Amino acid sequence: MKKFGFLCLITLFSLIIFLSINNVAQSRSEPPLWQVYQQSLKKAKYVDLTHAIAPTIPIWSGFAPPKFGPTVKPKTGKPYTYKEDGFEATHYDLSTDQLGTQLDPPAHWNPDYPAIDELPATFAVRPLVVIPIQDKVARDPNYHLTVQDIQGWEKRHGKIPEGSVVFVRSDWSKEWPNPELATRTKFSGVKLEALKFLHLQRKILFHGHEALDTDSTPTLEGEAWLLKNGYTQAEGVANLDQVPETGALVAIGYPKFKGGLGGYARYIAICPQDWKYGVSVGQIPESPLQKADKPLHWDEKLGVRVR
Repeated sequence: MKKFGFLCLITLFSLIIFLSINNVAQSRSEPPLWQVYQQSLKKAKYVDLTHAIAPTIPIWSGFAPPKFGPTVKPKTGKPYTYKEDGFEATHYDLSTDQLGTQLDPPAHWNPDYPAIDELPATFAVRPLVVIPIQDKVARDPNYHLTVQDIQGWEKRHGKIPEGSVVFVRSDWSKEWPNPELATRTKFSGVKLEALKFLHLQRKILFHGHEALDTDSTPTLEGEAWLLKNGYTQAEGVANLDQVPETGALVAIGYPKFKGGLGGYARYIAICPQDWKYGVSVGQIPESPLQKADKPLHWDEKLGVRVR
């Protein structure tokens, strides 16, 4: 009997030790957001939805084209060089903050609403909805997203999540960087009724389109309604053919210019790990980054650094 009691005591102590170790292990487990990264974001596929800014990209005729040049030494007027100074830098002459892939703050049209530096940090990551209209645009280059298009998407995928970002795929950007794109008066867009439905009924964060304007009406009625009423929008979005219609996230970044009325933005779609496009963490060198086959050098004819 004594032996049996001793064994029970040992078993009890072992159980206490096991539970204590287990509790310590659980208390030292990764924080919840780190777990989200390890379990989901690290394995996800990342797709860049952003055009690079260059001197020859399409731009509205009311703005001068951007100009790039080597940064020069103030005292000598000569460019910094890798050979003489150990580094180089670039001077950007940007005539406007409305270039390429953008995030339009409402202050672009209404000074009573936030400028680009006043947008909340909560814009950073959102559910991404992609509504395709490229087949209709192929038949009519001036086709604009309708409420019926939105409702058709919802019949296939369910109700658009509140607070999400809705990008409209038209494939307009496939001709980028053809400068002629900015001169066309007929292009794909979004109807005012569709914008009101998305914001007032579905309460999205903002919508985005591939063209450089929201619509082709003479008064830009859709853009006017959005920005004059405190809404933001994305313009010049790219690569929407490489993103699923539902199930992805979008990461949103832009420079914080004081009082800025436009934003050179970068949008990255974060897609499911089994998605056919994009790249996952660990698939390419990141730290350090991979050395290129050819070094960057200044191209006088193109007015930009190339390899």
